Order: sequence, then structure tokens, then C-alpha cells
Amino acid sequence: MVTGFQGRGFRVRDDVFPGGLLLSPVRAMAWSDAPAVDALTQAALGDLLEFDPAPEFLLLGTGAALRQPPRAMVRALEERGIGVEAMDSRAAARAWGVLRAEERWIVAALLPL
Repeated sequence: MVTGFQGRGFRVRDDVFPGGLLLSPVRAMAWSDAPAVDALTQAALGDLLEFDPAPEFLLLGTGAALRQPPRAMVRALEERGIGVEAMDSRAAARAWGVLRAEERWIVAALLPL
């Protein structure tokens, strides 16, 4: 659960992630090499999508404002059966908490604010 924001980063419990953040149902990891939104690829997400079963969708926080991710990346994820929901990173962090409280099997990639 994202418990707050600090600078351009995120707080998860007592840990501070000053840059980007990758979230799964089992871990939170710093996303220190997060690219710009228009340069996002599946590879930039590391092993975030490698779960069995696959996540329902990727909750993508695009920074301080909503920006659309590259269409090619969205299509590639959709071909794997993984949807993509993009929104600004603050909204994505709040949505993460709500959706995980519903026990949804999702992942999130939050770009710095």
C-alpha cells in the first residue's frame, strides 16, 4: 500500500522510494531507471509482469500528469492478456490501494511525480 508521497517519490510503509516505484501483490521495488512515458517498453518493467497467473492489468502512473503510453507497448501487453490503465501517478497510487483491498491481482508502475 502506498502510504504517502515524498518529493517526487513514494512512501510504502516506512520505506521511501525517491524515484519511480514498481508494485506487485508481493513486493515493492525502486524503479530507479524508469524511462520517460513515451519511451516505455515491456523491457523497462523488468520482471514485473512475470507472475503465474499473469496480472489482470498494469496500473501505469505517468508522473505528475496523465500521458498516454506508447501504443505499441499497450498492444504488446494486451496480446499477453494484460490490460493497461494509465493515469497520473498520484491517482494510480490511490487506485492501487483500492484495487488491492479488493484482492485484485494487478501490478503497478509509477513514474516519479
